[in-house]
Amino acid sequence: MPRLSKRDSQSRTNPRFAIAIMAAGKGTRLKSKHPKVLHEVGGKPLLAHVIAAALSVVPAKDVYAIIGHEADRVRTALAGSGINFVLQKEQRGTGHALIVAREALQPYDHVLVLSGDAPLITPETIESLRDFHLSKKAAMTLLAAELENPTGYGRVIRTKSHSDEVQAIVEEKAASATQRKIREINSGFYVFAAKPFFQHIDELSTDNPHSEYYLTDMAGILGKAKEKVVAYKTDDPNEVLGSNTRSELADLDAQIRTAKRRQLMAAGVTIFSPETCIIDTDVEIGADTVLEPFVQILGNTRIGADCRIRSYTVINNSALGDGVLVRPGCILDEARVADGAVLGPYSHLRPGSEIGEGAHVGNFVETKKLKLGKGSKANHLTYLGDTEIGEGVNVGAGTITCNYDGVHKHKTVIEDGAFIGSNSTLIAPVRVGKGAYVAAASSITDDVPADALALGRSRQIVKEGWAKQKRQQKKQ
Repeated sequence: MPRLSKRDSQSRTNPRFAIAIMAAGKGTRLKSKHPKVLHEVGGKPLLAHVIAAALSVVPAKDVYAIIGHEADRVRTALAGSGINFVLQKEQRGTGHALIVAREALQPYDHVLVLSGDAPLITPETIESLRDFHLSKKAAMTLLAAELENPTGYGRVIRTKSHSDEVQAIVEEKAASATQRKIREINSGFYVFAAKPFFQHIDELSTDNPHSEYYLTDMAGILGKAKEKVVAYKTDDPNEVLGSNTRSELADLDAQIRTAKRRQLMAAGVTIFSPETCIIDTDVEIGADTVLEPFVQILGNTRIGADCRIRSYTVINNSALGDGVLVRPGCILDEARVADGAVLGPYSHLRPGSEIGEGAHVGNFVETKKLKLGKGSKANHLTYLGDTEIGEGVNVGAGTITCNYDGVHKHKTVIEDGAFIGSNSTLIAPVRVGKGAYVAAASSITDDVPADALALGRSRQIVKEGWAKQKRQQKKQ
């Protein structure tokens, strides 16, 4: 028996897998100018869901997204994933995609092929497909599914019933009446042994109505070459569903969000009227937190334990500690809220807002790049932008920090224990010292020393009888 090379020996004991994700298509039926794989379900692009599943199976360096239509936009949107991108300048079919990616994929022992528009695929199914492929020592393994209505899908023709081996994949248009009755379909997910696959890939032909190279034809090509082609059937056919229309996008989004809500409730989160709440896939929420109806929790938001998020609140890419109360109608965007803080109703926390432990941000208060210290309060009708506020500060109703001079932004600092009277205007850059008071309706343009009282308003003038005289003039 000939001795195995070092690489062949390693391939048998620890085979190298690449994952190729088909993501080059335009998605004509979506009737959109945007790349198909960037349409969102569950709060992130279709392709991002597939990448997340792939990264649970192999490292990012072994994942290759094959992109084409609006390639630069796709690359930019998913750059943070750390995966590789292969450009398919001309979209000439699924087979052509792997021809284009040959140089990147050929060094591997096996290549898993996933569809970039099927976001329900799970790491567990990918791993099961991989393991089945290895156990059968197959050259090609396809992921099959049994659908109640298989119309439009290619049918899996097995060599005989209950056999793992596949004779052919027959597209709907080419299928006979008998073959159309078969409910087992080809999902478009595959595993190929790299060596036989790339030995025969050039045998793909464009002799079809669309003049494209189809991966499905590899089943027949490899079969003729006496290579083993098998099918693995998933238990959950929903996993392989793609998104070719807006209606299908909506159905996928609903499935993903329903699953997310159930996952959170199983982990101890109370969600009243869960069907009314929008919660993105990557959201994390601690046990005993309560979400009231019509709440939206979006992006990479993290919410601690024992919080209450009341109705009509929208929280995006924010972090909340434990025991936070968010009253109705608040909007939080890239904000950080510490334990025990109270927000709202109708507060608007814009990016860069940091709310300290036990602090209060109340009715119709807007913040931007605010650092609000422990126990401080701004309860009414206030704008605080580019502001640093210490601990135990009271900010009166109607206060404004004027941070923009038309060209540059400037900072306001209010130190611990200060008291800002209602309807004060603090014109930055300005500092209010520790324990200082600002009288109501003041316009502050200079720094206020610690423990001082600042009054920045004109003297009141009273004209006795003026109003009576005015009324008499009107009667004349």
